[in-house]
Amino acid sequence: MEADKTIHRFKPGSTFENAVDLYYFDKQLRSLLFSAIQSVEIALRTKVIHYVSMKYGAFWFTDQSLASNSALFASNLAHIKAEIARSREDFIQDHFAKYTVPDVPPAWKALEVVTFGTLSKLYFNLNDNAIKKVIASEFNLPHRKFLDSWIKSMAVLRNIVAHHARLWNRNFPNIPLMPVRLPHLWTNNLAPAPQKLYPQLCVLAYLENAIHPRNSFVSDLKRLLARYPNADVAAMGFPINWKTEPLWQSY
Repeated sequence: MEADKTIHRFKPGSTFENAVDLYYFDKQLRSLLFSAIQSVEIALRTKVIHYVSMKYGAFWFTDQSLASNSALFASNLAHIKAEIARSREDFIQDHFAKYTVPDVPPAWKALEVVTFGTLSKLYFNLNDNAIKKVIASEFNLPHRKFLDSWIKSMAVLRNIVAHHARLWNRNFPNIPLMPVRLPHLWTNNLAPAPQKLYPQLCVLAYLENAIHPRNSFVSDLKRLLARYPNADVAAMGFPINWKTEPLWQSY
């Protein structure tokens, strides 16, 4: 609400109530995005476990030959083992009560307890591009590079949301690739401010439509924005006439 950043003069009409409204808007926006990211995380986890295990077996995540980068492979495996050791899930405890070799459970158990960050790094480091293309196609994406970029952005976004950091008008370090066209409803305007939140919202809306065709993400976001008109959509990187884009008319 500052008119300038030097003497910190406020814009006309600024009130403490405006600041409180923005706080509540940001809080509810984080909740909406966390729910959507949760769907993406579960879908990615399921598809990675299924497709890679079907081709390479139950313990593929311990096979360095499937990794593009050996240092990242070692780091990922160390994180997976640490997260398994910390887990108190019944299925992990039951597994180790029955089996001692190998020293990790199969992928469909082990990767259920790793963080989204670890899962995303494991996915990035896969050197089988054919499998990555199949997984990307499950999200209605024509090329693996789009899902690679989007998952990296989602992992960063999830951390911001999970740590309750200010979200609505921040600049993001990871900018998701914005394809000119996609097989399903997408945006024709590739966003005037790619480092802002709008591209992240486009990605989430598209992925939600791929995972849950009858989802309410778009309508929930529109209702939230209508409820807080003082939340400047331009500061979030929304283009003019964004509501007319096919993606935002989907539901």
